[in-house]
Amino acid sequence: MRALYEVAAPAKLNLFLHVTGRRPDGYHLLQSVFMLIDWHDTLHFDLRTDGMLSREDLGPALPADDLTLRAARALQQASGTPLGAHIGVLKRVPAQAGMGGGSSDAASCLLALNRLWGLNLGLQQLAAIGLKLGADVPFFLYGRNAWVEGIGESMQPVDIPPARFLVVKPPQGLETAKIFGSPSLKRDSDRAIVDGFAAQPFYFGKNDLQDVAQALSTDVADALKWLSAHGKNGRMTGSGSAVFALWDRDDQPIAPQGWQTRICSNMDVHPLAGWASGDN
Repeated sequence: MRALYEVAAPAKLNLFLHVTGRRPDGYHLLQSVFMLIDWHDTLHFDLRTDGMLSREDLGPALPADDLTLRAARALQQASGTPLGAHIGVLKRVPAQAGMGGGSSDAASCLLALNRLWGLNLGLQQLAAIGLKLGADVPFFLYGRNAWVEGIGESMQPVDIPPARFLVVKPPQGLETAKIFGSPSLKRDSDRAIVDGFAAQPFYFGKNDLQDVAQALSTDVADALKWLSAHGKNGRMTGSGSAVFALWDRDDQPIAPQGWQTRICSNMDVHPLAGWASGDN
């Protein structure tokens, strides 16, 4: 195999996000449901036999050492392979949006290079590499909508009915560290149970990060007000700044200049499910 093209890296939405505590090492304990959606980046991989790793930006410019290169380097080091790759990245999922775009790119990179390099590593091995790159990476590797706990390492699959969502990303992004570092962040939400979520999956709980995010960025509040003006109760995903609402209409309203909006559908499984050895 010399190349893999049109490799998808889908985004996610957090249907709810509760902060239930904090570990002595500073990491926050969470409960959330991560849901895959069909807003995705596209990656292309060409084999290099010289062991070098390179990247080409096919859309917006990425940082010099982005998560795709870091993932490729981590896999290269963990496996000891002498092979390299040239990676093309068509970035569509907004950055600093709470949609997991960078983590999804890293996961798709691990899955694709595992196949391109003929490594035959299992999901658990890839997840151990991915967790060092970011807490969300294992979710995209396992490739199922999931109830997530701990710092993101504990997952169990959940079934979510098909639905469409209007996702809105205002111009300003948010830094996750600033939100989790805020003294006003609520860190003691009661623990929830899966059965409670299953009874009302699109209206369950809240996003505990949303109040802090709105205090840091008027863009988040403005986007939620915009959804409300269109008759929808919005919610922020992840640490923002993207917000979303259930969408049962065919039309997509015109958003203010500089905003990114998209009507998305949820997905049951990741497009690359089965690309690693072992069970999901």
